[in-house]
Amino acid sequence: MNALYSELQWLPRPPRDFPARLKALAHASDPLGREFQSLALPALDLNQLTRLAKAIDREREAGKSLAPLAPFRLAVLSNSTIDMIVPALVASAARHGVALEVIQPSYDQVAQEALTPDSRINSAKPDAVLFALDYRALPLKLVPGDAETSTRVVDAALDYLQSLCSGIKAHSTAVCILQNFVPPPETLFGSLDRALPGTLRHHLDAINRELASLTFQSGHVLLDIAGLAETVGLANWHNPQLWNMAKFAFSGELIPLYADHVARTIAAIRGKSAKALILDLDNTVWGGVIGDDGLEGIHIAQGDARGEAHLAVQRLALDLRQRGIVLAVCSKNTDEIARQPFEKQPEMLLRLDHIAVFQANWNDKASNIQAIAEALSLGLDAMVFLDDNPVERGLVRQLLPQVRVPELPEDPAGYARTLAAAGYFEATAFAAEDLQRAGFYQDNARRATLQKQMGGVDAYLASLDMTITFQPFDATGRARIVQLINKSNQYNLTTRRYTGPEILEAENDPHVFTLQVRLADIFGDNGMISVVICRPAAEGVWDIDTWLMSCRVLGRKVEHMVLAEILRHARAAGICKLTGTYKPTERNQLVVDHYARLGFVKVAEETSGLTRWEMNVHSASPEQAPMKIVSQGFAAAGETLHA
Repeated sequence: MNALYSELQWLPRPPRDFPARLKALAHASDPLGREFQSLALPALDLNQLTRLAKAIDREREAGKSLAPLAPFRLAVLSNSTIDMIVPALVASAARHGVALEVIQPSYDQVAQEALTPDSRINSAKPDAVLFALDYRALPLKLVPGDAETSTRVVDAALDYLQSLCSGIKAHSTAVCILQNFVPPPETLFGSLDRALPGTLRHHLDAINRELASLTFQSGHVLLDIAGLAETVGLANWHNPQLWNMAKFAFSGELIPLYADHVARTIAAIRGKSAKALILDLDNTVWGGVIGDDGLEGIHIAQGDARGEAHLAVQRLALDLRQRGIVLAVCSKNTDEIARQPFEKQPEMLLRLDHIAVFQANWNDKASNIQAIAEALSLGLDAMVFLDDNPVERGLVRQLLPQVRVPELPEDPAGYARTLAAAGYFEATAFAAEDLQRAGFYQDNARRATLQKQMGGVDAYLASLDMTITFQPFDATGRARIVQLINKSNQYNLTTRRYTGPEILEAENDPHVFTLQVRLADIFGDNGMISVVICRPAAEGVWDIDTWLMSCRVLGRKVEHMVLAEILRHARAAGICKLTGTYKPTERNQLVVDHYARLGFVKVAEETSGLTRWEMNVHSASPEQAPMKIVSQGFAAAGETLHA
């Protein structure tokens, strides 16, 4: 079995004093989230995961705060025994920034729980339901060579899975996480099993293909356990003795790996996947030290085993950038020298125009990573730092524990695989704008340069030739809306999280006002940059349930223009008053005075820091910004205005 995966070797080894540190938490003060996450970060074994989960559950039951871990309620339905898995899920979720509560019904009650309106699962109103089903849960009749009957068998299995999801959707807004099916290593016909209709392997291949398509189109989430089992080996995954003795669906040695994959999927649903990859240069992006070896001496060429290992890192970085992950450089180097391979080395795959922020100097790397995060307007927990040097990795982990820092093997041939195995960039949905995100950040860097050249903010904003577009929620923007709601932390007044079905419900509710906002300028399209949801609170009152904005557009008076659009629709709907709430979190101090700056009046403040605000719709007069306004898709005729 490959130790990279079975031992989670991208994670640091557990500290020797793990038991003492865990015990000390019983006397620690609130909040405990950071401490639990720190203890969860290493590659813990099943015993350590279980002990950590018990401590988390104990502190939760005692009423202690687990902030800033994001709360998440997960129901697990399975035809196999999951008692040993549940604690591992709770502890692994803490590693990914989630305070997980698991709802576990009786053994093998999948259909009963999903389809009964008042079942334990449906009554609990979980955030998500994980269907952790083994292939033995499906009635898969073997009909070798009978293609017609084979199709009916596959269709019946898919209908059953869809009915389970329909039962959940009919009684809650939970996201359905559908685990696909791991075939057994045993075959009837050998290699022919995969090609011959009616065999178990052919059935499962067809079900997994259709299940992938179903989840992608429906808003459900796919958990690719079949792919994970293929990675570690089917014979390693399946343990016949454990199944016969305890109805355990896979090897106990792989529980930490399975739990980490479930946890990273939950974290992705909550918008906690990383958004930026920060690259060290010497002996990471290329072999050798550019300052000592020069352009001719670094290893980066095809045909050179060491060079090809580093090219694999570059290739993975470029692939990540293509799907929207922003790239940055953090290197202890003289800037001019560090840039030379990007500019002059023909074998390099990465070029300067792929890099959003280039930090090459002699400052410590933790300080440079902080500067990169500020330049990108991203939180430190959105960063992944790849560095071959264990001393630098240790420093960043100590000073910036929110940054994700994978352990790397001694052989650079394993760097790219280790980074990919860590799953920092896990995604549960895809929007077309994802492909443009890396470009958005680089355009932002160019805007910052222009701002420095202009005489003042007003002149700078006018020079951008901005167009702001307002639309209600719709099917086209839905995936991106859900993504923003679950990922935005800094410019987010309430940090309420909503699933795809919940957004669809708001979209179709005639009493709910929704707004998706896009911004374009001379440097390009910023894509969707703000989301607003207003709900009726009383006669003539709209409450601003959700208001968030991308930090990429800070300082451009977008919030003033969004307020003006809200007011325009409020007046048309006969609304007299807007109300709003600021709920403080660890990350959203940026908007503590958001409502005050816009002219709202504070009407209440709680000891927690939560504040409530009001605005008279008819007397409000928000500040304007130099941009073209396009408002379209609303019930009234669309119009184009100029400010």
